[in-house]
Amino acid sequence: MKNIFYCLCIMTVLAQACSSPSERPEASVGQIHWFENFPSRLIDDRPVAVWLPEDYDPQKKYAVIYMHDGNMLFDKNITWNNEEWMVDEVVGKLIQEQKIRPCIAVGIYNNGKKRHAEYFPQKPFEALPKSVQDSLLYQAKRNPETPLFEGPVYADLYLKFIVEELKPIIDQTFSTYKDQANTFIMGSSMGGLISMYALCEYPETFGGAACMSTHWVGALIPDNNPIPDAFMNYLSEHLPTPGHHKIYFDYGTETLDALYEPFQMRADEVLRARGYTAKDHLTRKFVGDAHSEAAWQKRLHVPLGFLLE
Repeated sequence: MKNIFYCLCIMTVLAQACSSPSERPEASVGQIHWFENFPSRLIDDRPVAVWLPEDYDPQKKYAVIYMHDGNMLFDKNITWNNEEWMVDEVVGKLIQEQKIRPCIAVGIYNNGKKRHAEYFPQKPFEALPKSVQDSLLYQAKRNPETPLFEGPVYADLYLKFIVEELKPIIDQTFSTYKDQANTFIMGSSMGGLISMYALCEYPETFGGAACMSTHWVGALIPDNNPIPDAFMNYLSEHLPTPGHHKIYFDYGTETLDALYEPFQMRADEVLRARGYTAKDHLTRKFVGDAHSEAAWQKRLHVPLGFLLE
């Protein structure tokens, strides 16, 4: 049955790659294969944009970077805030200058209002007291009108989708290295949290994670926020053994990023206690950077250079 599902997925995504829906991102460098509704038995179908470098050659092999919030990565003309990560320009330039190994980037679109439910690491969430879980699920707000969560946390299903459904199709459709040493995951804010979680939950799949502006607070709880402690406890218990994995963190000092430094320092202590050194762990502080696509675009070359050297 699994092989039948993969075959159906391949037929579906190849058909979608030939379509040109209005929200399809356009690349300035290289090309994008656009899968309008990537099928899943685990979570909602969603767009996936696969970026290939200009000189992509099916006879060669490429590392793969799986990236969250795929709708914000390539084309500011279709983003809500007219900003983008400029992944095609940044990665293309780094490859051309031979500063990173040849790679492709898989942009996984977020699920809109369900983004928090998908990206909030599930095991740390479930370690919170039941009263805190209920408060987050039923009372926490993005703004006065919009709940923070659109239902129960299901990050485990989201990661299972990436590892068991998306990755096999990417590896069968494109010319990739399938091994852990050439498979990476990255994101910002909540995407930073889920990237950290992915490395811990699937260390045999991912060789490295880049966690930019990691949203350690989880939710904006004004006093006695228990969420960072849950993340630190999880990290100390589930970090993969150093030596075969890399993990990158960063943070700015303005807007939402101004909250992160004390928690990032605690996370760095956990990594050091677990034996991580400069060879496999890098944290960078960017003074003056805010919590925005513009900031992540400006420093995207740093985690890419660390992971894909």
